[in-house]
This record gives sequence, structure tokens and C-alpha cells, in this order.
Amino acid sequence: MRVLAYEARRLGGLRSTWLILAAVLICDAAVAAVLARQVPAGVLSSSAAVRCVTAVVPLLPLPIAALGAGALGALSYGHEVRHPGLSASQVSLARRVGLVAGKAVVVGLVSAALALLGLLVNLLVVGVALAPSVDAAVLFDPAVLRSGLVDGGLLDGGQVGPLGRAAAAFVLLVAAGGSAGVLAASLFRSASAGLLLLCALPALVEPAVSLLLRRSGQDWPSWVREVMPFQYGLDWVPGGPAASQVPGQAVPVLLPVLLAAPLVLLALAALVAQLRRRSL
Repeated sequence: MRVLAYEARRLGGLRSTWLILAAVLICDAAVAAVLARQVPAGVLSSSAAVRCVTAVVPLLPLPIAALGAGALGALSYGHEVRHPGLSASQVSLARRVGLVAGKAVVVGLVSAALALLGLLVNLLVVGVALAPSVDAAVLFDPAVLRSGLVDGGLLDGGQVGPLGRAAAAFVLLVAAGGSAGVLAASLFRSASAGLLLLCALPALVEPAVSLLLRRSGQDWPSWVREVMPFQYGLDWVPGGPAASQVPGQAVPVLLPVLLAAPLVLLALAALVAQLRRRSL
């Protein structure tokens, strides 16, 4: 707990932390407003609603919030390298590993909070920016929201509906981006190199996951595809058509494992890097 408290104080004391958080919220709100203004007249679909509220830009390697979270983690580790709290002779291996783990946890939690706040701000912005001719009941009508709920477990979308599942996937993606930023920066002891590695991961992970899923006879659920950064590039992988737009589509059992694998590999690589060093 002392490590987490130390990391929280250190993260909160960095001016870059607050600048990144503010920049992410402003950029997210601006993108959400632009996407909302482009929605044609008629009933707002769940797919368009998810894109507006999460402010996903397919041309970016990650959603804006995840990029900001990754930068937050990378800069946090970079600041620790430039201005260490303890001299190298006082930092044992166990303490170094604890500091990296604590930093990844704290940044991940802050990133999750940023994602939740961003979703709320974007929802308000979308409500204002949508044209009067657009029926946004899918976002704001409780009866429509309740009608979208389906039975089953959490991975099947139980009691959360398509928008809730997409929002949960978005929050997890942003939190993972923050923690991955810390771990990637720890490999090179450089914030910029860590952020570059983080941006390169989706281009490798998503096609590989698509290929493995299709080899096992499965595919990406439609609501997961909406918040993934290379959602349109997923169709480049041969092996079958795109995931069908089924409202109650379940998550393939293999999918969480495949998506968590890069973060686990980053953590193992960071641990190996600490074993070979005498300083953080």
C-alpha cells in the first residue's frame, strides 16, 4: 500500500499528468462532437452511438484516451528514471519490481477513471451536438436501454446490453494502455521509445488475434470491433467474413486470453529487464 500511495503522490505531483488528462478530455469531446454532427437523420444505431461516445478514430493506432493513458504511463516512468526517489545502491530488485508494478497499477486505475469521465463528457457533448432530426433514444431513453439488455454472464453481455459492453471494453482498453505505457517505457528506460512500442502493438496484435480466432472457428463480436483501433483493418486478415452484427453476440472464450497476452508478455519482459539492471 505504501508503494501505491507513493506512486499516486508522485503521479499527481507531475504537471504533465494534469496536462495530459485535460488534453485527452478536450480532444475526445471535440472528436465526439464532430462524429455526432456527421450522423445522418433518422434513428441513431448502436454502432454509431458507440463510435460517438468513445470518440474512436480508426486512423489512430489506439483510441485518443488510450494514447493519452499510454503517454501518462510512459512519462511517469521516464520521470522516475530522470529523478529517482532513491539512489541505485538503495534500490533492491524486489523494490524495483514493486515500484514498476505499483506504477502500472496506479496508472491503470487513473486511466480507467479517465475513460469513465471521458465517456460521461462525450455523452453530454453528443447529446448537444446531435441534430434534432436524429433519434438518439438508444443513448438517452431508459426504455430503449432496458430493451437492449440480454441474459447471460458478463462475457455474454448479461444485464449490460450492447452499449454497456462496448463501454466496458473501452474502459479496459484505456486502462491496459496506461499500464502498458509504464511497462513499455521500463524496457528502454525511455518514455518516447515506450510510447512508440505501445503504438506499434495494435498493428501486430489485432491481425494476429483475428487469425487465431478464425482458425478456431470464431470471430470478433461486433461490439468489441467498434472500440478497437484497427476495426476496419480486421477484415484484411483472410479466413472468413467480418463478424456478423448480432446484438447478443457472446465473447469467444479465447478472446480475453489473446488480448491479455501482450500485456502479460510486456510484464514478463519488464521483469527480465529489471533482473539485468542495478537501477530502475
